[in-house]
Amino acid sequence: MSTVAPADEDALIHVSAMVCRLSSRRTLRVPGFTLRRGEHWCLFGGNGAGKSVLAQLLCGQLRQGADHVHYLSGFDPRKDVLFVSFEEQQSLASLDNRHDISEYSDAALDQGTTVRALISAGHTGSAAEEDRLQALLTALDLLPLQDRGIRYLSSGQTRKALLARALYQRPRLLVLDEPLESIDLDYRTRLQQVLSSSLLLDTSTLLLCRRERDILPGITHMALLEQLSVVAQGSLASVLGGTDFERLVRKPVLIPRQLPPPLLHWRAQPPAGVPLLALRNVTAGYNGKVVLENLTWSVRAGQHTLISGPNGCGKSTLLSLISGENHKAYGQDVSVFGRRRGTGETVWEVKAHFGVVSNELHNRYGKGWRVLDVVVSGFFDSVGLYDDSGASEHNAARDWLETFAIASLAGDYYHELSFGEQRLVLLARAMVKHPALLILDEPCVGLDDHARALILGIVDRIAATTQTQILFVSHLQDEAPQCINQWLRFGPRGVEIEQRE
Repeated sequence: MSTVAPADEDALIHVSAMVCRLSSRRTLRVPGFTLRRGEHWCLFGGNGAGKSVLAQLLCGQLRQGADHVHYLSGFDPRKDVLFVSFEEQQSLASLDNRHDISEYSDAALDQGTTVRALISAGHTGSAAEEDRLQALLTALDLLPLQDRGIRYLSSGQTRKALLARALYQRPRLLVLDEPLESIDLDYRTRLQQVLSSSLLLDTSTLLLCRRERDILPGITHMALLEQLSVVAQGSLASVLGGTDFERLVRKPVLIPRQLPPPLLHWRAQPPAGVPLLALRNVTAGYNGKVVLENLTWSVRAGQHTLISGPNGCGKSTLLSLISGENHKAYGQDVSVFGRRRGTGETVWEVKAHFGVVSNELHNRYGKGWRVLDVVVSGFFDSVGLYDDSGASEHNAARDWLETFAIASLAGDYYHELSFGEQRLVLLARAMVKHPALLILDEPCVGLDDHARALILGIVDRIAATTQTQILFVSHLQDEAPQCINQWLRFGPRGVEIEQRE
């Protein structure tokens, strides 16, 4: 680890002119970069632009190019940097699940790491620290969850817990990778205020951002990235007013006129007049907490449903009952494609008619899988490719990658892609078999404005030109496709259902 040159005594991190080869097809180019104490930078760019790679380089997590990075004397990135990101969430969930001892517990329950334990690591027990901890738990609406294991939190609740940990521990450099993603609409403004108040002169920040509206108040500088290169940097106002920024954020969206034809033809439609899905007085929850109570709801032919509500209200639980992932559907009145759950069908027979994109599925894919194999695995509903597949499946997978404008990634490793690129791959995986029902659980998480508009446009094209019906979960009002004609809203008075002919 090297220190900065004496000529720039305020530089917390300095990168000299660098060209860093990441792989045979990927090269990071940084003409020079300096982050000084008290500065709050936004690394801005679309999916795959290089924001995460540059942040890893600056924070000592990238071996390539390390000789070009210099740190202020006394600054140790291993101790003085804290990340809040989806990758951190994935790592945290994986570690906690590996330590799960539920099967050895008399109660068959292991809370694992609790919210309070995660946030307060290093807590000395002083009254001042306890007061600060309680204030953060209250500000982020985590007080009722402080004794709950993080494995029982929704994605949005986990994100809040990671933010609370970062704010409590006050690192010298805080890296925020899309901190507002997966946060419900009513809470985003409040969270922005809490985060903005943490941007102080005695700390520094790297905000990784792909949407203009998510730039936090208090950001002082911006570096603009495109195709793994820093193309502009300087004060926030100067970069926002530049031609490069305007060009990137106003890029036109081209929705394909035709979708790839189906390789398989499912006969999953129920008899005429019978709902595609039907739940009657269904109740479900976990760990003694009821999140769905006496829910009655159906989806008929031609209906495309938006499911919305705050973090932890039961949206993902509902989807798991439908898709066969949740065993609590058995013994209750849940029918899929005209057949009541638990009447002899296998899980694979249920899954065969669904395409799914979710945070849970996203977290299952580890290292070693090529992008094309991930998409082809959608034919077999597997995580990874273990079944025999032929040229027809591979050609269909390539067609869907082309539809999502990521055909060039087919030979890349999935785990080396940006989070947003991984999300696009999972969407191709979900659609490759033209499912009877497409379940999209926050599909736009991690996507830039261009990719979001592309996805919403393609979903509308799917609804208009295929027999696939849509279940779409979103926290944001402007993040739903136009095809929606049924709304299921979780609110303080329970579930409200509205439909339009």
